[in-house]
Amino acid sequence: MSATWGGQFLEMHVIPHGASGRWEYVKRVRNIQAAVILAITEHRDIILVEQFRPPLGKPCIELPAGLVGDEGSDEEPLTAAKRELLEETGYAAVHWEFIGEFASSPGMVGEIFHFYRASGLHREGPGGGVEGEGITVHRIPLAELPAFLEASRGRGCAVDTRLLLGLGLV
Repeated sequence: MSATWGGQFLEMHVIPHGASGRWEYVKRVRNIQAAVILAITEHRDIILVEQFRPPLGKPCIELPAGLVGDEGSDEEPLTAAKRELLEETGYAAVHWEFIGEFASSPGMVGEIFHFYRASGLHREGPGGGVEGEGITVHRIPLAELPAFLEASRGRGCAVDTRLLLGLGLV
């Protein structure tokens, strides 16, 4: 037996799996995907965001990211990445490099994200996201990142695993 529950942005699926089991997973509605941005300044600072995440019950340190096509189904991933970088951080980038498509947590979530490296950064706005997101922008020298993450954990923050992927690319 299979079942589906749907909200505005997510669907929960329960499907038969194996001889007598079942598999539960979550997907975004309309196959909405995500764009994640590794933004590095010419001084080798990484741009991070901090945002309260209700599923974790605490703030999380993350690479800038957002949904592709949540405002219209014809949005391209790079267009979404550029929009999200500016909205969340206030930075725009001259150079964009597509790193690849990745699965967020393939045993539980059917989400694919498009990963980009952005460079040639310049500040164009305040950042902070759209109304109600409550995003704090952090510009951290790469050499100080381990200490920053340790201090962030010390004040109760989680750290998104996609940051590990990004660190292997700087």
